[in-house]
Amino acid sequence: MNRGAAAARNYGIEASQGELITFLDADDLWTPEKLVDQVAVLEANAQAIVAYSWTDYIDVEGQPLYPGGRVRHQGDVYAALFQQNFIENGSNLMVRRSAIEQVGPFDPDLASVHDWELWLRLAEAGEFALVSEAQILYRVMPGSISSNLSRQEHNLKRVVAGAMARSPQRLAPHRRASLTNLYQYLTFRSLSLGQTRRQYLQSLRYLLLAWFHGPQLLWQRSRLMAITVAKIVLGLVLSPVVLRDRLSLH
Repeated sequence: MNRGAAAARNYGIEASQGELITFLDADDLWTPEKLVDQVAVLEANAQAIVAYSWTDYIDVEGQPLYPGGRVRHQGDVYAALFQQNFIENGSNLMVRRSAIEQVGPFDPDLASVHDWELWLRLAEAGEFALVSEAQILYRVMPGSISSNLSRQEHNLKRVVAGAMARSPQRLAPHRRASLTNLYQYLTFRSLSLGQTRRQYLQSLRYLLLAWFHGPQLLWQRSRLMAITVAKIVLGLVLSPVVLRDRLSLH
């Protein structure tokens, strides 16, 4: 019986025997150096419980699409990771088994974003170490779990609420930034899927919520926000056929 990705990963953890654990989703790839480099950075940082690398994105055929983030967060990354999931995907981290035994496995009740939820519990418990190389190739699939945005929004909000319940004093100053980035991500993700008027209305709702939680977006990223608004307006006004001919959405 298919119990979902979180349950499958938990089964893999239980079946494994090593002191270091990492995950690779079927659609994604690692560079040849990924494992060696992450092991080395953990050996060099005895206090770190997690190693992570950068991500680049590829299409269905394995061709490059665009680079991921290039953040340099190390050590105590809890607040930064709460504000935004800079790990980006579930095929990235290498984790000490002892850390997972301490904080617990993936939450099987989360149909999506269960990776970010576990990464946050790990970041609350210990330090992260960075391999500053793009070593995960994340394949963008049109029919992926992340395409169900209503479910993803629900699960993202659950993760934020759960983290706040565990660490209210530590995370309270970062809650608005977390929600701003959450809704900004959903805005861009929904635009990449937008084909119908209903989907563009969904994009508008996400954008308004991002502005509500972080009005600084209006002037900090004014050009990007102007482009985003223009795409939403065109999506609402023009038919899907005309829009596909005139506008390339990324």
